Amino acid sequence: MRFIAFDLETTGTVPGADQIVEIGAVRFVNGAPEAIFASLIDPQRPIPPGASAVNGISNEMVKGKPLIDSLLPSFAEFCGEDLLVAHNAPFDTQFLTADIKKHETPAPKGLVIDTLPIARKVFPGLPNYKLGTLVQYLKIPTTDFHRAEEDASYCGQLFFQMLKRISVGGQPPQITNLVALTGKPEFRFPQIIRQPKQMDLFGGI
Repeated sequence: MRFIAFDLETTGTVPGADQIVEIGAVRFVNGAPEAIFASLIDPQRPIPPGASAVNGISNEMVKGKPLIDSLLPSFAEFCGEDLLVAHNAPFDTQFLTADIKKHETPAPKGLVIDTLPIARKVFPGLPNYKLGTLVQYLKIPTTDFHRAEEDASYCGQLFFQMLKRISVGGQPPQITNLVALTGKPEFRFPQIIRQPKQMDLFGGI
């Protein structure tokens, strides 16, 4: 099975007001990482100390890095039409959707699956369902948390472990069944067709 796990780091928790400072995505094929897309992003504003305390990303680290509107087309190309997975996906998708709409950029075309509600059903009885708790429970080797590439990798490994547990006869579940397990409506990123800007034919007259 082929899918892409992705994660963001941001300056805060409000999409459209706070900004993305890092994006990470890992393509998995049959449970093994095959390719990585990862970059720091210049949010064009200071990163609050509270955000830096969580993700370890400083203003100096993002200075001179690409802007989000220049990265989104290559991120969309990397993802293509592959299935996308994220832990607590609404957080990440709302941030990306806000920037996709604002900058009228291409977007990934695949269906997005949230691993959080699936984990609650596959691993009942855990004290919480934070990504770190699940990774520790599954004994997935770790380095850092709260960096986009690493968390995307953990999410992908978590998703694959859950697929193995809910597969029947070695066959992974149908996508429609995965969506049903999330208890949420099907979600895809908006596909924006950039409209040409109208010229002001009377400008300067």
